[in-house]
Amino acid sequence: MKKIQITTKGIKKSLKKFTYLQSVSEYIWNGFDAKATTIEMHTTNSELDAVSDIKITDNGYGISLVELERKFTPFFESEKQVDPLMRERNIRSATHGKNGIGRLTFHRFCSEAQWITTYLDGEEIKRYVITVNENSLDTYETSIPELASAGTGTCVLLKGITYKDFNLADLKRFLCKEFGWFLELNADKSFAITINGERLDYSRVVGDLEFFTVRYDATNTEFKVKYVRWEERMNLEYSKYYFLDQLGNEKHKINTRFNNKGDTFYHSLYIESQIFNDFHFGEVQPAEIALFGYDQNSDEYKFLIENLNKFLKEKRKPFLKEYTDTIIKDLKVVEAFPKYGNNSWDKARQDELEELIRELYQVEPKLFSKLNVEQKKTFVRFLDLIMDSGEQERLFDILNGIVELNSDERTELADVLKKTRLTNVIKTIRLIQDRYKAINELKQIVYDEELMANEVKHLQQFVEKHYWIFGEQYHLVTAAEPKFEEALRRHVHLLTGKEIDGHIEHVDKRKEMDIFMVRWDKQIDKVRNVVVELKHPSVPLGKKQYDQVISYLDVIMNQEEFNSSQMEWEFILIGNKPDKSGFIENLYENVMNHGERSRGLVYKIKKYKVYVRTWADIFTEFEVKHKFLDDKLQLERLELSEKYYDHADEIINELEGNSAIMAGQHTLKTTNT
Repeated sequence: MKKIQITTKGIKKSLKKFTYLQSVSEYIWNGFDAKATTIEMHTTNSELDAVSDIKITDNGYGISLVELERKFTPFFESEKQVDPLMRERNIRSATHGKNGIGRLTFHRFCSEAQWITTYLDGEEIKRYVITVNENSLDTYETSIPELASAGTGTCVLLKGITYKDFNLADLKRFLCKEFGWFLELNADKSFAITINGERLDYSRVVGDLEFFTVRYDATNTEFKVKYVRWEERMNLEYSKYYFLDQLGNEKHKINTRFNNKGDTFYHSLYIESQIFNDFHFGEVQPAEIALFGYDQNSDEYKFLIENLNKFLKEKRKPFLKEYTDTIIKDLKVVEAFPKYGNNSWDKARQDELEELIRELYQVEPKLFSKLNVEQKKTFVRFLDLIMDSGEQERLFDILNGIVELNSDERTELADVLKKTRLTNVIKTIRLIQDRYKAINELKQIVYDEELMANEVKHLQQFVEKHYWIFGEQYHLVTAAEPKFEEALRRHVHLLTGKEIDGHIEHVDKRKEMDIFMVRWDKQIDKVRNVVVELKHPSVPLGKKQYDQVISYLDVIMNQEEFNSSQMEWEFILIGNKPDKSGFIENLYENVMNHGERSRGLVYKIKKYKVYVRTWADIFTEFEVKHKFLDDKLQLERLELSEKYYDHADEIINELEGNSAIMAGQHTLKTTNT
């Protein structure tokens, strides 16, 4: 019986972070460390169909008796805890076991481990057994070596599985991520892991596989490259370049430049070339350069790395672009985006911000990694403010201070910001053009009698789609058919989210408003409501039309839900011109002291205002609002209005092709009224 240098308690303390998944992996690694090419694992089930024992067999060189004490006795130099995720990463993938770390982890899930090992002793093949019990991990027993006829290797028996949640499917998934890169590294050597007779199929974690050749023409040097993109991160292996000699033996490995980028682009590249037969990978002093044929300063090597970096960058782009959908979705789930309206302006702003986030993520994913909810909200809204202020150049300086960018990334980020500015200008031009187009079409509906436009089918449908004419931030509550009770139901639902019956006791409750819009200005906590009554251009405006609007006002004033302290109301009657009675002109005169004659104010009491306006007023107001943008963007006005129509139906049929159309109609299931 041999003693290990620390106590059972110390060993258990050192290994307490190991899971059964990591433990089984260590036994497989021990086999590969012993130069095995095949690891076979078999499980035995109990009467309850649970795994009771595991046998792991390798065809390595076994454990020589003279090496036994060195391998088992030292264990660890102290009783410090060992983190299984901190396995020593060597410059080659040859050795993974460390200070006996894997051999005693069995106690985490079973009661006893037994090693039946066969090794070459001189010219003889010998076999003996090593046994360790979970209750005495600081001791091990060995049998007397006997002559054997079979080949070398080790069979580990893990007896008495005590872990109730041992799951073979979970183990297979874990082993794919643990050994996928290593099996691919040694694919030409037919390395394999089998579980109950079935070869471990790690293709489930392979996302992309490609073979290609890099040639350095100056010296006719060829590099055969195999690229693998992994669907999941390998357990303890970074994304690496593996350098193999002409016989496929690994000589060295280094991390690629695309580790820790805040994304899930996991990959391995296996590079085979004759220059790695005798290649010096360490630092080379000037006096030593002549002693080595190739090193990391060789033109061939630098050419290779440059081309591989370019290859990975291109491979990563579409992968990142696709993943940006997930990034945007995540930011929306946590409500990181500012609250936008449903008008075309805000929609353009939101699209622009999303596009900026997508582009930034593709340049530097780390900007969006490891952010908590508040940080996500802060960062996204900061980007929105920068975009809104037009100071993208400052954004470049700020982001460059947050993450360290190389020269290529700096150039790419600068290009993104230039592209964003240009895209924003193009979208704005398109929107303004479409608004001018819409106004020109509306003028034809209003003024061109030959188009035979009527009030409901043409005029009302057009304004319903382009209600931005009356304000940018409004939501359309009703258009045309819904009566006051339905309008009330929709209005309450839009503002509060609540469903009500919408019952109204008023003689005019069945009247229908042409356009009913609402806007909640949260900055000053005001709800602004606008009711628009449209009249056919052939109908002059007089007392009859005015009284119709006043009847709407009367219904509103007598309904409690329409009259909270935060609400304000505007009623707008629109037609071509007043009739000859002078009634409308007298109304204008009567409210001159309120200072809104230019907007057509005819009635004002408390928080209610009534306006009578002509289509000429509406068109002039549009021209004034858009003159600055019109001048700056130098729109060719004649081209916008060069299309003429034979009938008003043609204009209505083409409505959906105009980007100026509002997207904010508030629609609910209509109730019977």
